Amino acid sequence: MEAELQTDIVVRPVRDVDAEALGRVHATCWHETYDHLISKAALEAISPKRLAELWTHWAVQGPDFKMFAALVDGEIVGFAGSGPARDRDAPANRELYFIYLLDAWHGTGIGQKLFDAVVEDGESLYLWVADDNPRAHRFYERNGFRLDDASHTEPFLGETLTEVRFTR
Repeated sequence: MEAELQTDIVVRPVRDVDAEALGRVHATCWHETYDHLISKAALEAISPKRLAELWTHWAVQGPDFKMFAALVDGEIVGFAGSGPARDRDAPANRELYFIYLLDAWHGTGIGQKLFDAVVEDGESLYLWVADDNPRAHRFYERNGFRLDDASHTEPFLGETLTEVRFTR
């Protein structure tokens, strides 16, 4: 009889030493998520190294910011972050900034674990998500979010991306 494979899943706070892995996962997730919204040329310009530099600052922002990574067998496969609202007309004091999870791990429960790590149970907050991202919309709706009719178009990789706001 063969032994069952055990996958070790850990969700823990991000550390400054995670920056390179976060940059790699972030770049891959952008390719997987936005390939139907942004040109191939724009996506190919993404530098995992440049994104890694961005994440070096996240680990030390202070207690109002929560950023957690999900690791499978010791490798980062996703990450999530929340913190103080950034919009002047914010419908809540806190914002879910992002959840990035590699496609291979969608539907495994890891996204929910990341969400639970950066959002308090019943916490009132909001988030922005690409208008044409139905999988993410369904995930946030399952977690009690509703569209609030706000939207904006933002510069993204030299192009534009329309985002809609969800609140809870």
